[in-house]
Amino acid sequence: MEWESRYSERARGMKASEIRELLKLTQQPDIISFAGGLPSPDSFPTVDIAEVTTHVMLTAAEEALQYGTTDGYSRLREYCSYWSKKEGIDSSPEDVVITSGSQQTLDITSKILIDKNDMVIVEAPSYLGGLGAIRAYQASFTAVKMDDDGMMIDQLEETIKKMETPPKMVYTVPTFQNPAGVTMVEKRRKQLVDLAHDYDFVIIEDNPYGDLRYSGTPVKAIKAFDDEGRVIYTSTFSKIFSPGMRLAWVIGDEPFIRKFIIAKQSTDLCTNSFVQRILYEYCRRDLIENHINLIREMYKEKRDIMLKSLEEYFPEGCSWTKPDGGLFLWARVPEYIDTKNMMGEAIKERVAYVQGAAFFVNGSETNTMRLCFSYASNEKIQEGIKRLGRVIEREIKAHKA
Repeated sequence: MEWESRYSERARGMKASEIRELLKLTQQPDIISFAGGLPSPDSFPTVDIAEVTTHVMLTAAEEALQYGTTDGYSRLREYCSYWSKKEGIDSSPEDVVITSGSQQTLDITSKILIDKNDMVIVEAPSYLGGLGAIRAYQASFTAVKMDDDGMMIDQLEETIKKMETPPKMVYTVPTFQNPAGVTMVEKRRKQLVDLAHDYDFVIIEDNPYGDLRYSGTPVKAIKAFDDEGRVIYTSTFSKIFSPGMRLAWVIGDEPFIRKFIIAKQSTDLCTNSFVQRILYEYCRRDLIENHINLIREMYKEKRDIMLKSLEEYFPEGCSWTKPDGGLFLWARVPEYIDTKNMMGEAIKERVAYVQGAAFFVNGSETNTMRLCFSYASNEKIQEGIKRLGRVIEREIKAHKA
């Protein structure tokens, strides 16, 4: 059977995620992987989940094992509305939909907003999953650079002014950004909302890591400064509870949420009712905040070990971000080193990362890499950075030779 000619135009443009393909390679047990953005297996509250699951089965099995409403379990929506208030977001449960991970939010949002060749502005670098979801609906991209304070809003405005028509949307991961680890400061968040008003575009605010702060001062969500309903906010329980349960939520303006629910009905009818009940019971017992405090301590230690190891083992000419939270940091090697080409040498040393060019819509900045510090054990973080430092040193010597 010949399939290629039968695919839709949209499907022919789809590409495999470079990270997902790389993860197949790094599943080998002797490879120290800084590649995938995986929470530590030690972070999962297995005993509490087992107890809560038993409680749900004994007290609400008929409801938990049945189809649910498309917008999600009402009590969990209430909890997500309450949970978002700490980000400065004033929402009601009717503004919330429970989704099968933030990736579903990005996919459905793109489905209902993007027409072919619509312009979407993203960060440089930007989250691969977000780019993939938007690209699947045949959008065009323009990227705006970031610095240590997040997306550079002055450059964003200059970019918009040069366009024949304003962008349809701006997509941002403003807090502990994936992949760079930087956070957009409050001033720029307010400026971004002002620009959305002036140029009539929508903002997608993707916030998977906001609860994982280890240092610095919390910043309100971009949605907190939105008084027109222009910001679509999504967050997830994947990084603070369990990625395998695939539970996230989206908050939006009432007309958008209404259309979102209709689109979701044709995607999966409803998010997993069983795990929604389990998660709500876990949260109802006030277990989630204690759990987050525990994993903050765990990940802070891992971040600090990676930063110290980079200082010790990476050669002169390299630099990296120093994130206040999240799971990632962003490293640069000398410009003459292509980290995609270097990957083969790293694998020989049994260590893996994600080459940075994958996170740019134009494939630029080939001397960069994303390093995840959450998954590997503390000992393996140090050893993995040591191995990676040896690889970089060899590349530098080869260039000089």
